[in-house]
Amino acid sequence: MSKYALLLAVAAMAQDARQIVEESQKRHRSNSQRYEGVLQVFNPNGKNSEKRWQFSRVGNYGESKALLRFIAPPEVKGVALLIVNHTDRASDQWMWLPELQRDRRVALQDRSTRFFGTDFSYEDLEERDVEQSDFKMLGEETAEGQACWKIESTPRKTRASQYGRVVMWIRKDIYFPVRYEMYVKDQVVRRLHYRKIEKTQGVWSALELNMEDLRRKGRTVLKTEKLQYNVPVKEEMFTLQALRRGE
Repeated sequence: MSKYALLLAVAAMAQDARQIVEESQKRHRSNSQRYEGVLQVFNPNGKNSEKRWQFSRVGNYGESKALLRFIAPPEVKGVALLIVNHTDRASDQWMWLPELQRDRRVALQDRSTRFFGTDFSYEDLEERDVEQSDFKMLGEETAEGQACWKIESTPRKTRASQYGRVVMWIRKDIYFPVRYEMYVKDQVVRRLHYRKIEKTQGVWSALELNMEDLRRKGRTVLKTEKLQYNVPVKEEMFTLQALRRGE
């Protein structure tokens, strides 16, 4: 194969990878979403914990707004995170701490830290539009018992990220992601599994997420309950004023 033909083949594979990710996002879009989440945090020291939150989202993928608020146990009740996603840059995030009766903006340099004792970082909770990354097809592979495309995503220079690259496995039959591996330099630091994949109101959904933090050897399982799509959600609840009022 000539050098020119090789370049064309590489470009075609990159385009195919991007199209697959775009199709995956397109197929699983909804105007709004609401659920209750049970978070089971398994710590390496054996001190495990359970938290529960309510989650609401409105808007198109990549430019949506999301609000999650803890409802149990009592020591975290009322703690909330407001996320405003953007297609061209990292999200804006604000945290509300009821004990202090104040909100604080989550700085970009803090997005790599653990979110409130879980194994999800603040960055892991935001949506990533395809415009923020470049994609490369790594081949085809079985993951979680399903035939998948294996695709590498690298953030563009305009997109701040703690991860140098993310490898994802997307099911061929339903274009749904089942696994992510997040890298810092050449090391896998987090691994996210999507499990219990079912259709809810016509939308394929993972009812259980398993996030592993490979550096600290911790794990958090997020179980989704009372999941609803395209429900009436007021835009006004995704504001700093509503965040402070506990709405």
